[in-house]
Amino acid sequence: MTLSVSTGQAVDLRVQPVGEVLDRVERSLQVGLLPETMVRKRRSVGARTDRDTWVRIERRLLDKISDQGWNGTESAARLKGIAQPEWHGCVVWRAPDGSVMWRADETDLLPGAPVGNAILSEAPELPDDWWGALNASLDALAKQSTRRVATPDTETVTQALVTESVRGVFSGDFDTTIEQWVPAHADLNWANMTAPAFSLFDWEDWGNAPLGLDAASLWASSLAVPALADRVWHERRSDFESRDGKVMTLFACSKILGPYAHPEDPRLEPARRIAEQVIKELQAG
Repeated sequence: MTLSVSTGQAVDLRVQPVGEVLDRVERSLQVGLLPETMVRKRRSVGARTDRDTWVRIERRLLDKISDQGWNGTESAARLKGIAQPEWHGCVVWRAPDGSVMWRADETDLLPGAPVGNAILSEAPELPDDWWGALNASLDALAKQSTRRVATPDTETVTQALVTESVRGVFSGDFDTTIEQWVPAHADLNWANMTAPAFSLFDWEDWGNAPLGLDAASLWASSLAVPALADRVWHERRSDFESRDGKVMTLFACSKILGPYAHPEDPRLEPARRIAEQVIKELQAG
């Protein structure tokens, strides 16, 4: 059967028809997806089921799947001490032309709504115990052991990637060598956490990454709201003050200030200002 979504080319699942994909998922997982609950994003579609679970369906080009496979949500189920929805099962298949794979994971329902979009323009009302739960989960994650390597933005994070990203935007005499690699979520933003009850979801890209990647990613998605960015920095201060955390701050800033920077992005000025400060700190040793 030919799926209704184009295969080898770039597509946007927010506008592409996905009816046949949804039918296949329903048959394979033996669930009914509730259309009125559907959430459509560029690379994924999610919906509540008739047995009160959630199914997330993602499309990924074959050349964007690393040798470690594409089972982040499944493998994250073994992690301990982290607030996340329980994983139940999955179905994976390859498109007829072989250039694309589809994956659907079924998990518990989230305990609350996502905090907001990936990048916020207004500060959410988050109690201290929410921040405590975030810190507990990130600290527990960093203590885990895995052979997985994180794939932020579907790119395997390596020393070469970090150096290339940072040097592509910032000049100066400072070392970008990463000293400590720890497990990270690798897509930590406000769209992947719930409130008022804290839960961290969308684990497709987790794995070993430079210390401070998650903190820097969340901080970067908060820069349009200075008080929120300051709170993130305060909560993850030990990450940001480490040498690796400073390099990760530049890595996050490079994505804001790089060749695809939007001239009206309110994060441009604070990212540029903080990057200059961090570079001076790295140069000072």
